[in-house]
Amino acid sequence: MGLGDKISNKAEEASGQAKQKLGEATGDERLQGAGEQQENSSNLKQAGENLKDAKDNVLGDKN
Repeated sequence: MGLGDKISNKAEEASGQAKQKLGEATGDERLQGAGEQQENSSNLKQAGENLKDAKDNVLGDKN
């Protein structure tokens, strides 16, 4: 996985966490839910990238 992908996924995760906290602080359940969804999406992307990395490591592929 490229460094840019890692940074993008972490930024998306942090943004989702911030939305969750803001939603909790303001009592905005929709914002809190949107934050949870964004964080979960980021985690799924990260998991997919980790699988690609594992495949590349096993096969010795640098792409």
